[in-house]
Amino acid sequence: MPAAATVVLAIAPEGFRDEELECPLAALEQAGHRGLLASTRAGKARGMLGGEVEVHTTLAGLDARGLDAIVIVGGDGCPRHLWSHQPVENLVRSVFAAGKPVAAICFGSGVLARAGVLAGRRATGFNSPLLAVEMKRGGALFVMDPVVVDGSILTANGPLASAAFADRLVTLVSR
Repeated sequence: MPAAATVVLAIAPEGFRDEELECPLAALEQAGHRGLLASTRAGKARGMLGGEVEVHTTLAGLDARGLDAIVIVGGDGCPRHLWSHQPVENLVRSVFAAGKPVAAICFGSGVLARAGVLAGRRATGFNSPLLAVEMKRGGALFVMDPVVVDGSILTANGPLASAAFADRLVTLVSR
């Protein structure tokens, strides 16, 4: 059995999509991996559906060398808080450059596009004109499939794909 992985789940401090965090986090922990919650600031983060979680660390305080994968959680807070947050873009690029899994669901795919890791790759995300523009700018081949894996990159289109996304994430991280 592979060693336990440390996977950072990047969330907006407000407006993350609850099930897009809860489902992958539970699947990772059930598989024996460690989920590390990170955001733009420390303290409590609040989901779109009212859930609250304690952020373990800030994104600026993380070093990709200690991580085995990164997940960008969506929700309507993601574009406001994460799309222009340089530390999360740097982290995505570093994890990707190390050949480790990089994943995003819903509006989280916009972070991957802005980080430059989707150029020429198939990817999905929330069906939104706002995200479509970001995906095009990032050079992604934007498709409307629920879950897409292209090499070490995993994307999903939204809350209804959370369970399938979580399953594929555990498979990628457990290799």
